[in-house]
Amino acid sequence: MKHQFLIALRITVVTTVLLGVAYPLVVTGLAHWLFPAKAEGQLIRKDGVVIGSRVIGQPFADDKYFHGRPSAAGANGYDAGNSGGSNLGPTNAQLMERVGADAARLAAENPGRPVPVDLVTTSGSGLDPDISLAAALFEAPRVARARGVREAEMETFIRAHTRMPSFGFLGERTVNVLELNLDLDSRWPVR
Repeated sequence: MKHQFLIALRITVVTTVLLGVAYPLVVTGLAHWLFPAKAEGQLIRKDGVVIGSRVIGQPFADDKYFHGRPSAAGANGYDAGNSGGSNLGPTNAQLMERVGADAARLAAENPGRPVPVDLVTTSGSGLDPDISLAAALFEAPRVARARGVREAEMETFIRAHTRMPSFGFLGERTVNVLELNLDLDSRWPVR
């Protein structure tokens, strides 16, 4: 019995060291060597200061900026430490009220145009950094007005920032909101 216990203890220690320490260090080292930007979280810096990440959404409320998807992550949304969906079902009154209010607000912003679903629904993580091309084009008139730019010029600007689906067919065309807004400030600064 004592011999079996010692064997089990050795196996536990060896597998813990190999799989709990050595393997993660090797994988992390390889990631930093092969894909340094991705391993560091794809951080975006401005004047040496980190202002966000390409892979984590953040809130934009001002009319001069494109807005991302709504977020249910944390009390105020976009909380990376509390990532997750709201877990509210499609018949939940609280969810229906929030989506209805958002849809009505957006419909008033662009009367007669259908509101893209990703502007009123949260993503599974609550941190989605992208919106669909349709959502960005829906927001274009508001942002163009706030910046004093022709709407057609804003639409061309959006299309230049559009990423195609993976492998040309998986998913839809998307726009990264933070990158779009940063380039927007560079192209048409607001006084």
